[in-house]
Amino acid sequence: MAHVAHKLSIFRGLVTFKSNQQKIWGVLIFLSIVTIIEVVLGIIKPESLMSSFLHMKIINWIFIVLTIVKAYYIAWDFMHLRDEKSGLTGSIVLPLVILIPYLAFILLVEGNYIYDVMFEGFVSWNF
Repeated sequence: MAHVAHKLSIFRGLVTFKSNQQKIWGVLIFLSIVTIIEVVLGIIKPESLMSSFLHMKIINWIFIVLTIVKAYYIAWDFMHLRDEKSGLTGSIVLPLVILIPYLAFILLVEGNYIYDVMFEGFVSWNF
């Protein structure tokens, strides 16, 4: 019975549901709350979150973190990664842990370079 309870729990066992239907609704509510937070922050754009941290606005860091949380939870629960052996889970998660920061780094560095080139006037803004 403990194995069934494991499949019906979310947040590492903090919340356990009685049926799969309740679990689906619980996951839907969690993902909806995270999405609503993202949308509200995108609409309101609080001035306190517009300051810069590591050459990027704090609100952008919040969006990145919330998106990673949603992607992690979808993969962990809906793709059943939590039920797999640690070797398979590691082979999926570890490359992403390395790849996502690397791609974000490339995006930020190259975007900053293009902005600097356009700002200095070497190339005119034509787009």
